[in-house]
Amino acid sequence: MQALALASGVAAAFGTVWLFLAGRRLTGALRRAYRLAALGAGGFTASVLVALVAVVTLVGEGERYEAPRALLGTGVAVGGAVSGLLLAWGLLRLPAAGRPTPTLRHLLDCLAVGAALWFTGWVLVVEPTRLLGPATPATPGGLLLSLATLAAIGGVTVVNALQVTGAGDDGPVLSGVGALVVGFAATGVAVGAGAAGTGLVLACAAVLPVGLLLLRYGAHRAARGVDAGPAAVRRGSGYVFLPMVVIAAAGLYHTLRGGAFSPLAVLVGCLEGFVLVARQYVALLDVRRYADQLANREAHYRNLAYTDPLTGLANRRALLRELYDWAADARPGGLIALDLDGFKTVNDMQGHDVGDAVLIEVGRRLAAEVGGAGVAARLGGDEFAVLLPVADAEAAHRLGARLLAVLNEPYPHDKGPIYVSASIGMACRSTAPDVPTLLRNADLALRAAKQRGKNRVEQYDVSYDQAQRRRTLLEHEMRGAIDRDELRLAFQPVVAVPSVRPVGAEALIRWHHPELGRVPPDEFIPLAEECGMINRLGAWVLDEACRQLARWLAEGHDVWVSVNVSPHELHAPAYVLQVDEALRRHQVPPQRLVLEVTEHAVARDLAELIRRLTALRATGVRIALDDFGAGYSSLGQLRNLPIDILKIDHSLVAEQGPPVAPSPGRRAFAPMVDVVMRLGHQLGLEVIAEGVTNQAELAVVVEAGCRFGQGALFGWGVPAEHLEAMLAAATSAGVRRREMSPSRTEPGSGSRSGTSSQPTGVDPTPPVQDVRSVDSSREMRQA
Repeated sequence: MQALALASGVAAAFGTVWLFLAGRRLTGALRRAYRLAALGAGGFTASVLVALVAVVTLVGEGERYEAPRALLGTGVAVGGAVSGLLLAWGLLRLPAAGRPTPTLRHLLDCLAVGAALWFTGWVLVVEPTRLLGPATPATPGGLLLSLATLAAIGGVTVVNALQVTGAGDDGPVLSGVGALVVGFAATGVAVGAGAAGTGLVLACAAVLPVGLLLLRYGAHRAARGVDAGPAAVRRGSGYVFLPMVVIAAAGLYHTLRGGAFSPLAVLVGCLEGFVLVARQYVALLDVRRYADQLANREAHYRNLAYTDPLTGLANRRALLRELYDWAADARPGGLIALDLDGFKTVNDMQGHDVGDAVLIEVGRRLAAEVGGAGVAARLGGDEFAVLLPVADAEAAHRLGARLLAVLNEPYPHDKGPIYVSASIGMACRSTAPDVPTLLRNADLALRAAKQRGKNRVEQYDVSYDQAQRRRTLLEHEMRGAIDRDELRLAFQPVVAVPSVRPVGAEALIRWHHPELGRVPPDEFIPLAEECGMINRLGAWVLDEACRQLARWLAEGHDVWVSVNVSPHELHAPAYVLQVDEALRRHQVPPQRLVLEVTEHAVARDLAELIRRLTALRATGVRIALDDFGAGYSSLGQLRNLPIDILKIDHSLVAEQGPPVAPSPGRRAFAPMVDVVMRLGHQLGLEVIAEGVTNQAELAVVVEAGCRFGQGALFGWGVPAEHLEAMLAAATSAGVRRREMSPSRTEPGSGSRSGTSSQPTGVDPTPPVQDVRSVDSSREMRQA
């Protein structure tokens, strides 16, 4: 017996020391939980060891053992109660089911379950049940104290078990089961010591190490579960109803057995009611707190949903809400659509941080100017809108002008002020039946402000709507114009002067729609450039021009054709191959095709333009610089440009007024034409005077030495068959006259050769020759 007692005591002591040492390797709340559990287990172990020593020592004393029996059982029960409270608190400190630390709700749940368990235990050990029978102490105070300890540990264990959501959360439950085993062992030792039950004492002492081992294993699993992350805490109604049902069932059983309720039992029953009420009050507070959090989050997300995060202004959704509210209340209002001019340059040159700072300042200025009278909103990017309570267009225009002045002020920056202008479009509710129409009207006015030079205020006009409708219709119809065979080419003759014999033609595209009628080129060509159709139109023009040129050459007409090239086409990587393919497909000599580039294309990217034109000239075609004098190119750029022909703009021929006509003793003279002609001839370029409209202008270009002209005086763009008749008539006249041709040079493709002189009084009209042996540049190089 002594050996068994000694072995049990040593095992229990070892388990306690092991639990304490395991806690030293942990940190934080988990380490404190281990220490509390180790202290509780140590208290239980000490109480059991004292009882073992007393029982083993006094087992043969007979009546001497009867005297301290009650005192020994009570002492073991008191020690176990204190140890049990420490152990229960340590179990509460173990992280369980996503709960890192015990909360008030958790404590109340444990207290409610513990009170129900104690009341049930009280019913089972008192009269008339007396579950322990003769082993029940005569004065069961120590037993009831041990039951309180078991109830506390059981309450914690049951609540933790109800919160288990997965296999990794069972550590606190296993610890609680181990603590219950330890508590039951200590209770059995206390009962056995008080009732001289040596066998019960030894049996319970032998069970104590098992409980400690289970307690250590469960605590270890709880410590591992901390790294797995929190799980969802289940908040069921069983916490509220189950303890009350248990107490009610136990009380009913006790009453049916004829038992009486002691004041302590009544107190515990009342405590259960107060705990449940407190628990529900805490739950109500949690619900209110959760509702407040939801309300705050809803307000936060509502603010995010209706506020621009960068500027703090209203966003598009908030503006639409205000617009619909104003429309529902029939309040007068005006909508201003605002867009910053050149803001992309600020982002590209200064960086997006500086761009954001400019946008923030724009928002601040708009908010300060609008105040509480209207709504300032940022729609996205550098687009803003302002909704103002204005009744008429004049008031709206005054507000727009004031906003424009405010936004045009410089924006401060560390590296110097930043200047950004704005374009404003305005529309009043009186011009629109609904909100979508009002938004569209403001956008149309903004587009008009952009198209008319930016940095201005434009009021919506019904003509904007009509123009937009026509623009949309034209864009839609233009995409199928080629397939529907609605496009035609007109050819404006280029003539040799002064004989006015056609030597070439410029291909001009014409569009005749079956419903819209004739659509002007200056209307649909810019639209084609904007919507990405210009490359397809240009390919069609190139192919049709080469096809017609091949036909004329096959019929024996000595002629060349020029085609206008858009900058979009010129910068397309496949354009050179497209030109070469068109020439080979129609078997056109490359020198017979002239590609005209407008002077405005030179101002974009001169270096890239030179590379593109050089690649085109390598195919054998000739390059003409169109509208020279109407753009921004300088005379010095002509030396670097790989061109063959210079077309003088009509503004240089007219020189802002009628030129001086020839008269006896006075010749026609236009200084700019004379300068351009001399420079062009010095650079080996052929010069064509555009826009010749009368005899006086013809005399000017002839006197300046220009050998080719184009304009209304010689004919507008005509169908191919009309120009073919002109070519046939000129060819017949040339055959009849058989005049001597002047001497000439035959430069190679794309060369810039000098010009030869022409004898006075000789008509420059050459005789007809076989086109297969004619140098394509002859007509433009002849004297």
